[in-house]
Order: sequence, then structure tokens, then C-alpha cells
Amino acid sequence: MLTLYSDVKYIKGVGEKRAELFHKLGIFCVKDLIEYYPRAYQDWSASVKAADCESGEPVSIRATLIKPVKEHYVRKGMTLFKCSFSDGETIINVTIFNNKYLANSLKLYEDYLLFGKLEKRFTSAEMSSPQIEKLADNIGIHPVYPATERLNSKAIAKVVKTALEALPEFEETLPREIREKYQLAPLDFAIRQIHFPSNNENAEIARKRLIFEELLVLQLGLMKLKSKKKSKTKLIIKDDYTADYYKLLPFEPTGAQKRAIADCIADMRTEYPMNRLIQGDVGSGKTAVAAGVIFTAVKNGFQAALMAPTEILANQHMSTLSAMLGSKIRIELLTGSTPAKEKREIKARLMDGEIDLIIGTHAIIQNDVEFKELGLVITDEQHRFGVNQRASLAMKGEEVHTLVMSATPIPRTLALMIYGDLDISVLDELPPGRQPVRTDVVNSSYRKRIYEFIKKAIARGEQAYIVCPLVDGEEPSLASAEKYAQSLANGAFRGYNLGVLHGKMKSKAKDEIMRSFAQGNVKVLVSTTVIEVGVDVPNATIMVIENAERFGLSQLHQLRGRVGRGSTGSYCILISDSEGDTAQERLSIMKKYSDGFKIADEDLKQRGPGDFFGSRQHGLPDLKIADMLGDMETLKICRRCADEILAQDSGLDLPKHKAIAGKISDMFRASVSN
Repeated sequence: MLTLYSDVKYIKGVGEKRAELFHKLGIFCVKDLIEYYPRAYQDWSASVKAADCESGEPVSIRATLIKPVKEHYVRKGMTLFKCSFSDGETIINVTIFNNKYLANSLKLYEDYLLFGKLEKRFTSAEMSSPQIEKLADNIGIHPVYPATERLNSKAIAKVVKTALEALPEFEETLPREIREKYQLAPLDFAIRQIHFPSNNENAEIARKRLIFEELLVLQLGLMKLKSKKKSKTKLIIKDDYTADYYKLLPFEPTGAQKRAIADCIADMRTEYPMNRLIQGDVGSGKTAVAAGVIFTAVKNGFQAALMAPTEILANQHMSTLSAMLGSKIRIELLTGSTPAKEKREIKARLMDGEIDLIIGTHAIIQNDVEFKELGLVITDEQHRFGVNQRASLAMKGEEVHTLVMSATPIPRTLALMIYGDLDISVLDELPPGRQPVRTDVVNSSYRKRIYEFIKKAIARGEQAYIVCPLVDGEEPSLASAEKYAQSLANGAFRGYNLGVLHGKMKSKAKDEIMRSFAQGNVKVLVSTTVIEVGVDVPNATIMVIENAERFGLSQLHQLRGRVGRGSTGSYCILISDSEGDTAQERLSIMKKYSDGFKIADEDLKQRGPGDFFGSRQHGLPDLKIADMLGDMETLKICRRCADEILAQDSGLDLPKHKAIAGKISDMFRASVSN
């Protein structure tokens, strides 16, 4: 008997070899297949006459084959089959590419459904490679699945249909009162109708139910995650030393910085550990906030640890925090490059409590690193670390206070969802005196003028970044870092000290190049986006981004943030030859706005949330049908529903919540394994 957890190969008509094609789509068991929802539908029942269609539109036409199929050999690997249909008014000339099976199956004077784009001519019409099905078998709404070349949507639909027919009724997962209150269809109806809807209305009813359940499970999971972290701590801050910290600073903190520090201190004075995200735009002063929190924690007798994703960033934090706090607390740096003897000495001093603050990379979460009284853990650019790495650092102490920092601006509603297990403080002010970065959008004809502009800046003692989308020319039409640097070194910038930086280089080599650029030895750094989160180089005043249309807005904003960090006026030049309206509109947003949160809002509207986080670095569970942007209203409703459920049953222990508790476990187990 087929169950949801049966291997997909056991579905009738699949088998071992075909199962491998499903594996490439992430489908391993029947449950994966059932949750592989259609991305769209084709309504074959709504057929029209060719004369009533707009040219170039996808349409469904009932037509009769009136002229037999003729084969035309074009070249090796390319055979065309041509035939003609009539819908009673218009002759439709059809071309079929390389599909002998379909061509041989067509019978003269039989009725078919043609589905595809229709191109109208003066007295006739043409369709190129339409879907062609027997009329008797195919009136209705057809699901369209994300497919591959070897496993098309039609084949996937056939297997889904076979599986659904073999499965018993799906057990309900939501309590009756929730379904009634929010007007949700039964689960069995929703699953069967989402794949093969009887009509468009049923498809929408099914989508509503499945989206609601998915977002409710997500919200309940994140809220339970947050409540789990509410075990009590003995590491309670008794005295607030913020006023003393402000006296150490040579500048006046912004209101946002003061609020964020106050939030953290308030958290640490309760009997529960702090678990807070400091989210700020590029240059908003997150390090000064971290320093304030560290200062109070250390003055209360606790040790602090700050973990950065790269050695160069760890070194930068060491330099900045030593300047701020070095006269008052004991600070050490521990990275992979620290000599073995020095590592042993640092670890011994940490264990003896002779170090107040340790700054480092993943080296500080190694098994042999122990603390005397760790009270505060800070991770910088936290999305660069996996969940397990952050947890490993937190576990070095007992119920420690945790602060994570991110310079990726995210609209607040989305941040609440992604960081649902954290409290959030937003730094929405820039420190006074920060120079705005002038942004220009130009095409490649300006390149020579840009090079001259860079040379004049170098003559004044300044430096420049040139960012490319690729490492080594995977696409010939795009600039690649290595080839570009080579052509510049042999041409426009012959005699200048150029550096190349990309993700395929070893960490040590990357750090050496970045250090050389920071010290002013490398004048022009040709790089991929690895410099998106990097060291501060106040001397760098020009950022040139090639093929700018290939980057997300938030990523462009992060890159732009690498310049304008000193007192000199800075420039960001976006080069793009794209003439598409969408690309030009996106790049004009970069010219118009300097506020990262505003840009993030625009990016979210245009591209969806995926662009913010790259390859699932955020650790948020994968959503099968809901959309974080498009279903924001449903998300808010689900938040309220989740509050109601947990107020009634905080552990989800009641029998009516057993199924949904199981779905939460499934969802979050999958996200950790990803």
C-alpha cells in the first residue's frame, strides 16, 4: 500500500531510473511529490476561435487535423513536422520540432486541443510546437509544474495523479474551530484540488487553505523556538555602566545607537538571557553599540566573545574595539592564523579569566576553547554563520546573553519572520558627518572616462574598487574578475598596483590581498561580491560595478557601502548596457535612494525575499506554496492565530494540536538539514 513516506520509485509507472529524475527536483518520497505544487494552470476548457485571439497570446483552440503530417529533415539533430488544423473558420499551420512520437500519433480528421502561442497571419495562423492532445481526454484545467528537460510537466502531472488515486483520504491537521473561524477548506479537498482543480474557484480555495497552514506552522515553529530560549539565566547584569562608556567616546552616539544599547542592557538585567538582533544600515555604527554592551557586561564581571566571519573583519574589530575600550578592559584576538604557542597562552588566560573580551573567527568555537565566566556572545554579519556555529559559541557558557548584528537591511515585517526567535533593534540613523556617496548609472561607452577618473583619484592618494559579477568568464558577455584585472594590468592601468579578489581563492590569500588594499599598497581592487561584507578602507572613494543589472538592489547597496567611509566625497558608478525597462528602473532606484531600508523595500517588491539571503543562508524553513511577500496579509492573520493557539496550549500537547506539532517538527527538521 502506498503511503506518504513510500519511496517515489514505488509509484506505478516510476521505477528506479525515473526516480532519479525526480530526485533532481528534490522529490524522494510520495510526500515530497504531493507537496510539489503546480506553479500555474492552463485552462484547456476555455477554448477560443483563432480569429478572436490576440497574436502572441497563449491560447487553447479546438481544431481538426485537415492536412496530414509531413516530415522535413533540416540537419542532424533537427527534424521538423508540419501539418494543418482548422477550427472551422481559420486554418492553423503547425510546426512540431523533433517529436516523431507526437507526429505519428496524429490522425487525419480527428479533433484535438492545441495549446500554445498563436501568431496570426493575413488569412491564416501559425503555432510553433504547441501542446497537442486528443479533445476527448483533455477538456479541463491542467497543472503546470516546475520541470526539467528530461521530466516535463505533463509527465509529473501523470505521476501525481497516479499517487493521489492510490492514497487514502488525507487526515485533517487543523482543528475544526480554526477551519471554521478562518473559512478554510478540508485538507483532503485542498491537496486534491491544488493539483487537479475542477474549476478556477476551487484552485483558489485550495491555495488559501494550504498557504494558511504553511504560514501558521512557520509562525508557531518560530514562536516555540523563541519560547524555548526563555530558560532562566544566572548571568544577570546588576549595574549599568553605559554613562561611563559614553565618556570614553570621542563622538556623540546617535539616538538609535543609544536606544539599541539601552534595549540590550534592559534585556540583560532580567532573569532571562538576551537574544537580540541589531540590524543597521551600512555605516550606522553597530560596532559602537556592541562596544557599549561589552563594556557593561565586563564591568559586571562577565567575559564576552565576538565572532566575525573572516580574519580580516576580526582584525578590524580588534583594532576598533581596542581603540574604544583597550584602556579599560583586556582584549585578545584568536584566529586560525594565531601562532600555536600564542593560541595555547590565550586559551589558558581565557580559562583563568584574565581576558575580558576575545575577538576571533570560528577558531573561538573549537572544543578546547573554554571560558571562566562567559556572559555575552556577539556574532557579526550573523547570516554568514550557520545556526550550528552560532549555537556552538553560545554553548561555551551557561544560558549566555546573545547579540547578533547584521548590515543587511530587511523590511521589519520580513525581519520579524526570518528572525522570529530574536528581539530586534534597528539602527535607522547614520552618524553625523558621514559623507553621502554620489551614484551614477552609465553604459560601457563611459569606461575610458571612468578609468581616467580613477587615475586622478589615485594621484590624490585615494583607492578604488571594481566589482565584476563573475570569477573567470563563465558567461562571455559578462565581465569576470580575473580576465578584467588582466586586461587592465596590460592596458589602462599598466604600472599601477592592481589586486584581484574572489570567492574561489583560499582564505589566507583573500586576507593578504584585502590587508594590502587596506594598507594602501594595492590601488585598484578588482573583485567579485566577496567584498560586500569587508574591512573598512576610508581611503577607498570609488566603487565601479560592472554589469550592475545582474545584482540585487540590496547587494548593490551593500557594495556601495564599501566607499564613503572616510571624510572625502565618494562615488559609486553602475555600468550597464541593459536596455530593459526593469533593469533601468532598478538601477534608477539606486541613484534615487541612499537609505538601505527603503532600497530593501523596493528590492522585496521587485524580486522577492530570495535576493536578500543568497543560497538559503538565513536558515528559514523552505516554503512550498506560500510567498513571504505576496502572502504578507495571510502571514499577519497567521501570527494572530498562532498567538491564540499558544495562549490556549503553549506546548501544543492537546490531542487536537498533535498533527500540527508534527508538521512543525517536519518543517524545522528540514530547515536544519538544509
